[in-house]
Amino acid sequence: MLKQTLPNSTLILVFGILSILTCCCYGIIGLIFGIIALVMAKKAKETYLAEPELYSGYQNVKTGRILAIIGIVLSSIYLIGTIIALAFY
Repeated sequence: MLKQTLPNSTLILVFGILSILTCCCYGIIGLIFGIIALVMAKKAKETYLAEPELYSGYQNVKTGRILAIIGIVLSSIYLIGTIIALAFY
């Protein structure tokens, strides 16, 4: 039986990468991409765990989730730094 690619697995990976790349855009865009990637990864993980023999591409979901978490952390640090800099300015 052929395995289907997990829905949105590549998109989760792309959003995880974009969350890191856009963390320096005042932190807001990176947060948006990271949060979207985490929500999509949660749904994909639930789908995969329900029937793991039907799907492939779970490695992309795990990698995208990790990248999204890193992007959210970096974006949060940058956003907090920007807010502190504006408060002192």
